[in-house]
Amino acid sequence: METQELSAWLRLTLTPGVGNETARQLLATFGSAQAVFEQTATTLRALGSERLASAILAEPAQLGAQLQATLDWLQQADDRRVVALGDAGYPSALLDIEDPPLMLYMLGSLVKCAPAASKNIATNLAIVGSRNPTPQGEANARQFAKTLGGAGLCVVSGLALGIDGAAHDGALLGGGTTMAVVGTGLDRVYPKKHLTLAHRIAQQGLLISEFPLGTPPLAANFPRRNRIISGLSQGTLVIEAALQSGSLITARLAAEQGKEVFAIPGSIHSPQSRGCHALIKQGAKLVESAQDVLEELRMAPAPGAEREPPAIPGQASGLPPENPLVSALGFDAVSLDALQARTGLDTPALQAQLLELELDGQITRLPGGLFQRLASS
Repeated sequence: METQELSAWLRLTLTPGVGNETARQLLATFGSAQAVFEQTATTLRALGSERLASAILAEPAQLGAQLQATLDWLQQADDRRVVALGDAGYPSALLDIEDPPLMLYMLGSLVKCAPAASKNIATNLAIVGSRNPTPQGEANARQFAKTLGGAGLCVVSGLALGIDGAAHDGALLGGGTTMAVVGTGLDRVYPKKHLTLAHRIAQQGLLISEFPLGTPPLAANFPRRNRIISGLSQGTLVIEAALQSGSLITARLAAEQGKEVFAIPGSIHSPQSRGCHALIKQGAKLVESAQDVLEELRMAPAPGAEREPPAIPGQASGLPPENPLVSALGFDAVSLDALQARTGLDTPALQAQLLELELDGQITRLPGGLFQRLASS
C-alpha cells in the first residue's frame, strides 16, 4: 500500500463519528478512501449531515504520528502487512460477514499467504472458551488443537488467557498453524503473560488486528474481534464457557454466518459447562473427540483423533484402573469430606493416596479444597 493511500485509510478510521458502516457508505459513494477526502464541503454536506462533513474535512490531530508509526512498523521486517477493504490481499472470507473490518494489520510467517488461506476457510477452525477454565478444560483445548492442527486445520482463537492460549499452544505443539485475532494494536501483546506465545505464533502462524498500532487493551474491543475469529473459520468449537461469556458471542456470530458450531459437554455441576450445554440445546454439535469435528468438516481422520471417549491417564501410568479412589472421585470436583464418606478412608491415608494420584497426573487440586479427576482428550 502506497503512503498516500495508507494515510487516507488511517484518516478514515481515525475520523470521529465515522464508524465502519458510515465508512463503507462513503467508499461506495466516492470509490476510494483517498477520494473521500478530495470532496468539497458542499458535496459532503449533500450527504445530509453537517457534523459528518465537518468531521471529514478536519484532519485528525494524531494522523501524522499514526502514519509514521505504521510506516516504521512495516519497515521493521517483511513478515508484516496492512491491508484495507477491497485490497487484493484482504482475506476474502471476511467479505461475507456483516461488518467486515476496514483495515487489518497482520504479523507472522503466514502473512504472504493469508488471503489465499482465507479463501478455503474449511481449513480454519475457531477454538474458544473460558479465560478461567478448569484444568480438564485447558487440557482438552490443548489436546484437541494439537490433534486438529496435526490434521491440517489452522486453529483460530483470540490469544486470551485460558482456553484461547491453550488452543494456540496445542496447535503449535502439533506442528500445525494458528491465527490469533487480538483486541489491541499489533505492537502490543495482551495479556503480557502471552508474550512468548505471541512470538511463537508469529514464527508459525499469524497475528491479526483491526485496531491501529498503539491501541491499548480496551474492554469494548475484545467482543468486536470475535466476528473476525468466526468469520475466518468454517466452524467454532467452544470448550468451557459460562452462560455470560464472550465465547458464546463468537458461537452466535458463527451460527449467524452459517458456520458450524461445536461444543464439548461437561459436568452438570460446573458453571463453566453451562454455556456449552446451552449451545448444545440450541443445536450445536456435541463433540467427544477431534474425529467428530473432522467428520463434520469432511476432513480425513487424523492420527490420535479417536472416536472413543477420553481415556483415563492412569490406564497408561502404572496405577491400576480399578483403583477405588479413582472410581470414587468420579468426574466432578469433590471435597475431602465427601471422599472420606465415599471411601471410608481416614484422613492421613486419603491425603497420601490423593497426593500419589496428583503426582501421577490423574487428578488435580482445585481451589476450596476440592479434587477432580483428569481425563486425557
